[in-house]
Amino acid sequence: MLDGSDHVADAENGALVFTAAGCASCHAAPETEDKLVLAGGYSFASDFGTFYAPNISPGAQGIGGWSLAEFTRAVTMGVSPQGKHYYPAFPYTSYVHMTDNDVADLFAYMQDLPVSDTQSRPHDVGFPFNIRRGLGLWKQLNMSDAFVLSGPRPEPVERGRYLVEALAHCGECHTPRDAIGGLDRAAWLSGAPNPSGKGRIPNITPGALDWSEADLVYYFESGLTPDYDSIGGSMAPVVANLAKLPASDRAAIAAYLKDVPAIP
Repeated sequence: MLDGSDHVADAENGALVFTAAGCASCHAAPETEDKLVLAGGYSFASDFGTFYAPNISPGAQGIGGWSLAEFTRAVTMGVSPQGKHYYPAFPYTSYVHMTDNDVADLFAYMQDLPVSDTQSRPHDVGFPFNIRRGLGLWKQLNMSDAFVLSGPRPEPVERGRYLVEALAHCGECHTPRDAIGGLDRAAWLSGAPNPSGKGRIPNITPGALDWSEADLVYYFESGLTPDYDSIGGSMAPVVANLAKLPASDRAAIAAYLKDVPAIP
């Protein structure tokens, strides 16, 4: 359905997809007040270099002029309209699970966002990681359209799986990586070093996180832990996004997190 011919785009649903996927959290300019101006510039430090979120506003410096097919290929396959591989700092390894309809709805919603003329900043990546051809092999090794929590699941766990593994891409931060940056799916959501070098991103499987589903839902709504500590750091914008979703989606995420394999 890359041409959108079988689906009438729903921009209202696209707004929910945009929020769940955290698009503004990465692509709005740092320190900006208007989070819908997707001028890019946010930096992501890694062992392979520093990556900068690009301008994805609907203008000439962003995705203006892209077709739905090009947008879908970029989001779910990590390939630019010019045929170049994107670095996996862009979480297309999670977005590969997105439905065609959600991608089309997201594209429709983004067409009406403000335009920014800011040029995207080049990534600061040294040899050999600046050779993008190698990303094709990396994708073969590390990209799968199979969910980690496999098989049919009852609702709301199935909806939670889609939110956690696809849209909200929680595993991109909460799962450890191997030497070439691939996610260790056998250790799914068991925590990982913070790319900033400060502290560790926590294990959120039932083997380490003993919060109830009600505790999780309240945290997603308020940013408060069961001990009434307040959220901070990179999780603050995540919770701000989750708080905007329907209550049923927050409950679905909590149900999923109680259903994943426990890792001490």
